[in-house]
Amino acid sequence: MTGERAFAVRVCRWPDAAPQSRKVRHEVFVLEQRVPETLEWDDADAQSLHALAVGASGDAIGCARLLPDGHIGRVAVLADWRRCGVGSALLSHLIDEAHRRGDARVILNAQVAAMPFYGRHGFVANGEVFDEAGIAHRVMERPL
Repeated sequence: MTGERAFAVRVCRWPDAAPQSRKVRHEVFVLEQRVPETLEWDDADAQSLHALAVGASGDAIGCARLLPDGHIGRVAVLADWRRCGVGSALLSHLIDEAHRRGDARVILNAQVAAMPFYGRHGFVANGEVFDEAGIAHRVMERPL
């Protein structure tokens, strides 16, 4: 739990995360950021570890995933919960999981606008800006 707005984060597999994560990702990526549905859903969900943040009501407020190769992705927090520590908690849980399983690093494709957030968590930009789903991104890495 954290701050004035209580929430909890748990790490789980896709069958447990799917119903609530789908709602958050649809709201954030498909509706808000206009990512096409066909690009949002892929086979990587089934192979990934998922961090799911839930508010005191039990409703999902954020989610993220850690792929087997150390990529963190699909970090999404509902608009009303941004700047409340949810994104940081999701990221911290997945970094801890990657470290626990012996990954040498974690890597992500950061939306350019979110790079300062990831930088505060020890991620360093690598390579050039590229387009992903119509949004400017840049690879960022963090050694473990």
